[in-house]
This record gives sequence, structure tokens and C-alpha cells, in this order.
Amino acid sequence: MSMRRFVVPETTTARSRFAVDVEYYLSLAPRQLPSEHLYDELGSELFEAICRLPWYGITRAEQRLLERLASDIISRVAPISTIIELGPGSGLKLATLLSARPAGPMTVHLVDVSAAALEAAGRALASHIDLEVVPHEATYEAGLSEIAGSRRAGGRTLTLFLGSNIGNFDPPGAAAFLDNIRTAMSVGDSLLLGADLLKPEADLLLAYDDPLGVTAAFNRNLLVRANNELGADFDLAGFSHRAVWNAGASRIEMHLVSTRRQRVRVPAADLDITFESDDTIWTESSYKYRADQIVAMVERAGFITTSQWSDDGFALTLAAAR
Repeated sequence: MSMRRFVVPETTTARSRFAVDVEYYLSLAPRQLPSEHLYDELGSELFEAICRLPWYGITRAEQRLLERLASDIISRVAPISTIIELGPGSGLKLATLLSARPAGPMTVHLVDVSAAALEAAGRALASHIDLEVVPHEATYEAGLSEIAGSRRAGGRTLTLFLGSNIGNFDPPGAAAFLDNIRTAMSVGDSLLLGADLLKPEADLLLAYDDPLGVTAAFNRNLLVRANNELGADFDLAGFSHRAVWNAGASRIEMHLVSTRRQRVRVPAADLDITFESDDTIWTESSYKYRADQIVAMVERAGFITTSQWSDDGFALTLAAAR
């Protein structure tokens, strides 16, 4: 395996983007922060721990599907010369899929804002021969744009967007993002999309508010990051984690809840905020779908659904660009 790091040039640093988002989103009503900022180095490690919890079945269901279907998926999208994974996590899912690839050279592009996630995924792929791994430390949009501008002729591309990350977008955002993926593709390229399906409310709440408090630590780490990177003075003891099932919107919401009246300063974002007791910061949404809604969503973005599989309330959908 060869590996070369590629950091997509951006007009601002990650810290500057974080400061800009904190200033803007904490000034909204309701206050919120984009979920992408949950994934600093510690946040990425905490999320990997969440994926191993018995109450969070998404990762295990998806892994079972990939282990069972890897050969079938690879044969359906052949011949592929390039795989793009958006948000590779630990790299285990991609490594499982690559175990079924035919012999020959292949290029893999990994796109993530987390350097730690890229490094972990690179290690997971280290045993694969004839594999060029190109990590893009960038937003999904910036990474896709750069990859599209450097594509080589010959072979097809398979883009992976797994782990139900599509659920972190609201419906208009998901539609726009799938349009963006399709724009970066050529006719005949494929998308493999993982998405969580609707489940009983009690099961969803356990998955996002686990008894061990790992998800709470993941959520509150956003305040640790603000303190460390932006000079904020959030008191961690002054905020609790809350998960809510919004049935009307078909989404789980994660919030940080102020436990008392308190003042918070964020010097790097030029903010001075007073939180009342029970004021919240909305940090993440996770939309849940019916299987037919996933098909409709990808086909509106310019794809043809070729296969869909499910396991324990999770679906993998394979679609071809038309």
C-alpha cells in the first residue's frame, strides 16, 4: 500500500472555521452548533467507543451487511479503479469491502475533517497490496471537488457514504449533498449509501443516551474543544446531555442543556452569552428513514437504485449515476 497525505487548501484554518461557526450558530435561536465540530481527535475516539456500545447497533448491522455482501457489491460495480469514502471512521468497513476486490491496482480516497480518523483508516488498510491511499483532510464538499478535478481516465468510481452519516443532514441538506456527490461522478459510477431505519422510540433513545454516558461525553467534548481552542470558559458541570426523539421530523436530536443560569465567554468568537436554566445548544440531528424514502432520495439526486439490503433496522442502498 502506498499512502500520500493531501490536505485540501481552504481559505481558513479548522480553528478559524470553528470560531466562525461558534459565533454564528450560538447567536441563533435556538442556539446550535454544526455536528462536524464534534469530531476533533478526542471526539473521533469517543465516537468509535459509541460504535462498540451494545445499545448502538448501526455499526454492527452495517458491518454484517458488508461482510455478507462484499463480493456481490464489488461485482455489481465492476470494473472499478477508484473508491472514495466520505467519513471513513476506523477504516474497518472499507477494509471489509476491499477484501473482495480483484487483483490489480486501485486508488482509495479518504475524506474527513478529522486527521485522527484518517490515520486510523490508513492503518486499517495497511495490509492491502496494490492500493494507493490518498487521505484528504477536508470537508466532504472540498474533498469531492478536489478528487473530481484529479480523476484519471479508465475504470469506474464507487463512492461510499456509510454509517448513516446522511442522517446528520436535514432533508434539504441531504438532497443538496447527494446532488453534490452526483455532480462529482460520471455516468456509470456508483454510490453505496448506509442509512438507519425507523425503530421504536425507546431503542433510539438508548442508542443516543447510553447508560454508560459515552454519548454524553462525546457531546460535552464539544465544550472542551471550545475551551481549548477558542479560550471559552464553559463549565462542563453546568451542561448536561439530552437526547430527544422528534417524531414529526423523524429525527433524534442531541442537545447540551444548561443546568443553571450562567455566563459564558468565548474570546476567539467575540461572544459573551448568558444561558438561563434549561437553555439548550442543539448539537446534532440524526434522521431515520423508511427504506422507500431512501430510494426516493437517491433517485431524485440523479441515481438509479440497483440494490437495497437491510439488517436489524439498517439499510445499504447501491445506486448507479445516470
